[in-house]
Amino acid sequence: MSPTPSRTLALIVLSAASLMTILDGSIVTVAMPAIQHDLGFTPAALSWTVNAYLLPFGGLLLLAGRLGDLIGRRTMFLAGNALFTLASLLAGLAATPAMLIAARFLQGVGSAMASAVVLGILVTLFTEPGERARAIGVFSFTGAVGASLGQVLGGVLTDALSWHWIFFINLPIGLVSVALAVRVLPADRGTGLAAGADALGAALVTGGLMLGIYTVVKIEEYGWAAGHTLGLGALSLALLAGFFARQAAARTPLMPLRVLRSRNVSGANLAQMLGLSAMFAFQILVALYMQKVLGYSALETGLAMLPAAVAIGGVSLFLSARLNARFGARAVLVAGLVMLMAAMGWLTRVPVQASYVTDLLPVMLLIAGGGLVLPALATLGMSAARPDDAGLVSGLFNTTQQIGMALGVAVLSTMAASRTGDLLARGLTDAAALTGGYRLAFGIAAGLLLSALVVALTVLRPPAPAVRQPASPETLSR
Repeated sequence: MSPTPSRTLALIVLSAASLMTILDGSIVTVAMPAIQHDLGFTPAALSWTVNAYLLPFGGLLLLAGRLGDLIGRRTMFLAGNALFTLASLLAGLAATPAMLIAARFLQGVGSAMASAVVLGILVTLFTEPGERARAIGVFSFTGAVGASLGQVLGGVLTDALSWHWIFFINLPIGLVSVALAVRVLPADRGTGLAAGADALGAALVTGGLMLGIYTVVKIEEYGWAAGHTLGLGALSLALLAGFFARQAAARTPLMPLRVLRSRNVSGANLAQMLGLSAMFAFQILVALYMQKVLGYSALETGLAMLPAAVAIGGVSLFLSARLNARFGARAVLVAGLVMLMAAMGWLTRVPVQASYVTDLLPVMLLIAGGGLVLPALATLGMSAARPDDAGLVSGLFNTTQQIGMALGVAVLSTMAASRTGDLLARGLTDAAALTGGYRLAFGIAAGLLLSALVVALTVLRPPAPAVRQPASPETLSR
């Protein structure tokens, strides 16, 4: 791969693209009432303004990552960014529900194409361990900012201008990102479609992931034991099992199974799925607690969560790289998970009439552990990536991230709602019942983080000392 004129500028481009993707996953939620009023969405159809984005985004990440390795990661990134920007324009101009849902679907496709290869490009640009750790810290910082600012920015744009601007804001970022990417991202030819053109495998994994994500996001509507959930869930698992069987037998597999033989790759992805289930659900549920129980407005909720964003961003930007270099990514991951467990444990005692300073602010500060967890997971998850499969490993990492986030929200929201219903039936007030439901959810989140900690301690291995030589297939058997 030819050297890039400015790796710093390239990192900015990659981080900006990631910021757009993360923002777009949350910014629309605040504007949904205005969208429903203007376009005439039915209550049932309104959820598709979110689901139409999530399904292709989560379902295509693995395929897009592998295609990036085959046709060139730069090509995939540029095409994905261009499609996302065009789809954002169409979404902003939408005059009917069908047009907005179609545009959101295209946004999800574009996001998957660009996001799947970002980490793959990053690890090939920054090969020295210290530089790579700093780059991943910056990348994680933008992710934390995007996740925290999405709802606040959505509320501000919708109130000050209109809901159309939550999509129009992507246009200048997307256009500048594409223009700069052409100049600063290194050109890579890829290994060619013949090296992994497994059409059947692509159909199986894409269908299985999309169906699985659809099943998860509809759990809150149908319930865990409903035929809809169990039937589609079983079909999704069957498709994914078929995919893995196909990969073991295919002459040119879409995902060579040797990738999963790395304990750090498989362990980091499992730990991420568990940890992100808790972290993303926390973001949703604590916001609901502040609004439904404490009576905060959307803007007040965003401001109340701002210390968490600052803490995560500051740690990932200024501390994570140094700590990873000194103590190793696994040790840093363990420390971050312990901090997050403490935060969730603190929330299990949150009262109906909470004081922000004593009951919530300590949690927002302990969430700084996320600034340790996210860069460490990315470092471990990409540690065994070879130049010819960095896009695939990146796509796999992003896929487990999306699955974890979707599962976390579905599981914890359902458990909180069930507990709330039981408490209401016992005669508790609405606020007390809601608080009891959220407490249970935060306790489950602590359990998920504990499971991630067990994986980190038993599966992950400290990275071997850096050796200045090209990566070899043996690297993947660590």
